[in-house]
Amino acid sequence: MKNSASECHNMTQIRAEIDRLDSELISLFAERWTYITRAAEIKKPIGLSARIESRVEEVASNVKAHARAHGLNAQTYETMWRALMESAIAHEEDLMEAEENAK
Repeated sequence: MKNSASECHNMTQIRAEIDRLDSELISLFAERWTYITRAAEIKKPIGLSARIESRVEEVASNVKAHARAHGLNAQTYETMWRALMESAIAHEEDLMEAEENAK
């Protein structure tokens, strides 16, 4: 059962909620990854590279704005997202290279 932070009265409840949220975040990241994979499939035939610097900066800017809107440290989340984006770009590059090598 989902409890708000204020409804938690001990560390067992706090930890259970953090674990629940971590599971939900991983599910969202897995869904995000399906779009990264599909992006590679779309980019390759039309000649786009995996890294589109303007998009990297757009996503970083969006994340900072979302973080600020939720009262979070924008720099922390930008750093996290830049690592996420680098992983996604590497994944796209691997997929695009594998497709090229399969020809």
